Amino acid sequence: MISRFIQKSIEAKMDDNKAIIIFGARQTGKTTLLNILFSNNENVLWLNGDDPDTLALFENSNSTRLKTIFSTHKIVVIDEAQRIVDIGLKMKLITDQIKDVKMVVTGSSSFELANKVNEPLTGRKWEYQMYPISFAEMSDYHGFLEENRLLPHRLVYGYYPEVVNAVGNEKEVLKQLADSYLYKDVLVWQNIKKSDKLIKLMQALAFQLGNEVSYVELGNVVGLDNQTVEKYVQLLEQSFIIFRLSAFSRNHRKELKKAKKIYFYDNGIRNALIANFNLFELRNDKGALWENFLISERMKYRSYNNLWANTYFWRTQDQQEIDYIEERDGKLFAYEFKWNAKRKSRISKTFTRTYPDYEFQVVNPENYESFIMGA
Repeated sequence: MISRFIQKSIEAKMDDNKAIIIFGARQTGKTTLLNILFSNNENVLWLNGDDPDTLALFENSNSTRLKTIFSTHKIVVIDEAQRIVDIGLKMKLITDQIKDVKMVVTGSSSFELANKVNEPLTGRKWEYQMYPISFAEMSDYHGFLEENRLLPHRLVYGYYPEVVNAVGNEKEVLKQLADSYLYKDVLVWQNIKKSDKLIKLMQALAFQLGNEVSYVELGNVVGLDNQTVEKYVQLLEQSFIIFRLSAFSRNHRKELKKAKKIYFYDNGIRNALIANFNLFELRNDKGALWENFLISERMKYRSYNNLWANTYFWRTQDQQEIDYIEERDGKLFAYEFKWNAKRKSRISKTFTRTYPDYEFQVVNPENYESFIMGA
């Protein structure tokens, strides 16, 4: 199962001369998407950046050689393209000088691929980010009522395609994904050898889910200096395992300005890292899992529906807080997340006095579908 949103958008852009770049963590379905799009097309040249033959093919290639190789194909597909040296320049040569060839590439680590293609391909590319399956896509697949019934299960095991399809074996699949394969790119890049430290850091982040994080405190727990912790966090983010949310601050002197929270793209990966697959109803981290689920699903919804927004949380020194804020078209949209629908929540008066142009909503299991699927 793959993202129909991305599939339809890519199909609509196959007739122009821009390259298509698909980012996303390993095992999110990028290769499956390529097969759905192009497996029955005889004009496609298939390459894989993890294959030594592909690496050798691009090594020291000039425009003449690239024309010889690619000019007989209408579409060139390169999976895991971040492995190829100077892939951005090679794609620029192909895009500029072989007019009838469409480039479609994927990458599981933005620190390797994005940095290589952004400058060479300025104005010559379409970019997409692929996530684990979304709640909306599963609702389309077998109906909202069925997916809503499975919500407690999804809050524990998440939405990686292989996990969703492995009914009864979710735990084993997640353990494999959470092993070094998922963060393979992080270990390879810069030849990081202390994988035990990286695992401890991810576990520490998993336990801090929904709370503010301090690189200094994380470093003390893991045994790394705070600069190394910050670098590892950035690499994990660029490998689409975690993402950061910054504090919103504009006017009030008591607002936390440099604070940050870290979330996981997928609940299942987070739970695998701390080896906790207890039933959702029995857990003491329900609130953190609910918050992570809602923010990650909202990210998918915004990405697939081209809803542009700056995203934050808000907190003051005296512990007034708002779980999540979107800034769209000059207006603030504030959200509080409550798993218990009976619990009331009021927005901070400090916030409303400081930022009068806002909308506020409490998101709970009785109304969450509008937040992650649209009205």
